Amino acid sequence: VQLVESGGGLVQPGGSLRLSCAASGFTFSSTSVSWARQAPGKALEWVSTLYSDGSPVTVDSMKGRFTMSSDNAKNTVSLQMDNLKPEDTAVYICLMGPNCVAGSHFTQCEHWGRGTQVTVSS
Repeated sequence: VQLVESGGGLVQPGGSLRLSCAASGFTFSSTSVSWARQAPGKALEWVSTLYSDGSPVTVDSMKGRFTMSSDNAKNTVSLQMDNLKPEDTAVYICLMGPNCVAGSHFTQCEHWGRGTQVTVSS
């Protein structure tokens, strides 16, 4: 099982980025998949979960700006991030596990990607 993130980079405040997480060794549609992030010097923070039924949940502080979706044909999930702010600067990590959902303990996440860096700066 492997998760590989892509799509990070440097973007100006107010800009957008689309992150992708590609899976090998399992099918995304069979389990919940989540994104979390870790800013420098801060704790790991939940961002969003896409449940196996296709329903997305985004944490309140990012709701309306971040949207998670899936492409089952490509076995990838994406995180569309709009109206980015400097405080969104972090490493964004793709996580997977049947109980690995926003709000749960991160120990519930069986599989982790290496992360992709997002930097929001002018």
